[in-house]
Order: sequence, then structure tokens, then C-alpha cells
Amino acid sequence: MAENAQDLQKIYHRRFSQTAAYRNRVWQVLTASFFSRWIAPDAAVLDLGCGYGEFSNNIVAGRKWAMDLNPDAPNHLAKGVTFLEQDCSAVWPLPDGSLDVVFTSNFFEHLPDKACLKRTLRQAFRCLKPGGRLIAMGPNIKYLPGQYWDFFDHHTILTEASLGEALEIEGFGLEHVVARFLPYTLVNAPEYPVALVRLYLALPWLWWVKGRQFLVVARKPLT
Repeated sequence: MAENAQDLQKIYHRRFSQTAAYRNRVWQVLTASFFSRWIAPDAAVLDLGCGYGEFSNNIVAGRKWAMDLNPDAPNHLAKGVTFLEQDCSAVWPLPDGSLDVVFTSNFFEHLPDKACLKRTLRQAFRCLKPGGRLIAMGPNIKYLPGQYWDFFDHHTILTEASLGEALEIEGFGLEHVVARFLPYTLVNAPEYPVALVRLYLALPWLWWVKGRQFLVVARKPLT
């Protein structure tokens, strides 16, 4: 991986510490009002590239794992979330077919190259149950040709189409693909009332105005 643990601690702290409470409120809305439609209350879920655990802390699930290289991450995870500190492209310490969902947000662009992404997708495919889902969102280079590079640790450029193709190559079937979903980033952005987040999610036509991140939901075949 491109950054060591100390670098990640510095990057995360600089980028997220001042807005952690607001980010958590936003993710409470995102998980309850949107992502829960694909995640059963008893599901086994892995939060890949968990950051400070905004997704894994708020999603309702039966068992939850969170994977990241930042050793500070577990200090932000809720009770009941199992932390896996490791390179995501190495073998995951989970059995074959043990997960219902792998979720990742704004993470794949931080991987050093597409070979690393392929190895990561293969681990997700192995660990998912037949019919299990991978849910991924991230910045869409098609709509962020310059801003994409404003973050020092962005390396791998993706669109909804290129990620979809990579997933299909690794055996997934595409279930739901949105080119424009959420705005680009919460970093250095206004802290809007979370009621506006609910309204935004309820009005998909707004996504085509403000959305700069893709959303891709893929499934492992049943057989």
C-alpha cells in the first residue's frame, strides 16, 4: 500500500477530525434512509477502508467487521465492530462465503494501482456468500477531472463503468449502477442540516445536478 500507518494517522486526523461529529450525523441518515435497503438486520457486513467507522457504526447488521490500515481506526469504532488492521489486497482472515455484504466508500481511489484493486475484489468475491453484495461508492473521474487530484493520497482513477467492468471480470453481476450519486466530499464543505440530506436522497433528479460520486452495487452469483 502507498501509505504507512503513521502517514494514514496524520492524513485521517488532518482531514476528518474537525468534522467527525457532522460526518457521523450524515452517515446516520445515509445508512438508515438509503443503504439499509440492501442490508438485512441480521447480515454479516464488512466495512472496507472503514476510516473512522461512520458506516459500520451506524448500519444495523448482525455481525460487523471493519478493515483499515490506520491503527487509530479502532478508537472510533462502536462496540461490537471487529477491527481488521491489514492491507485489503492480502488474504482476508475470514472464511469463504462468510459475508452478506462488503461495503466501501471513497476507498478504491486510495489503492496504489488497479492490480491492488483486482486482488481486493477477489477477496471480496471469495468471502461473500452466493448472492452477497458488494456496495461501492467513490469519486467519478468523469465529473471531477481536476478536483479528483486535490487529495494527496488519490492514486487510482475510476468511473462507474470502469469499476463495473472490473467487477464483472472478477465474476460479479451488476445490480445497480449510478454514475452521479452524492456530492464529491464532506472535506472543507458546508455543514448542511441533515434534513437536507434526507431530501437529497429522496430526489434522484438532484443527483444529476450535484452528484460527483458513483454508486455501484454488484452481486456474487447464486451458483
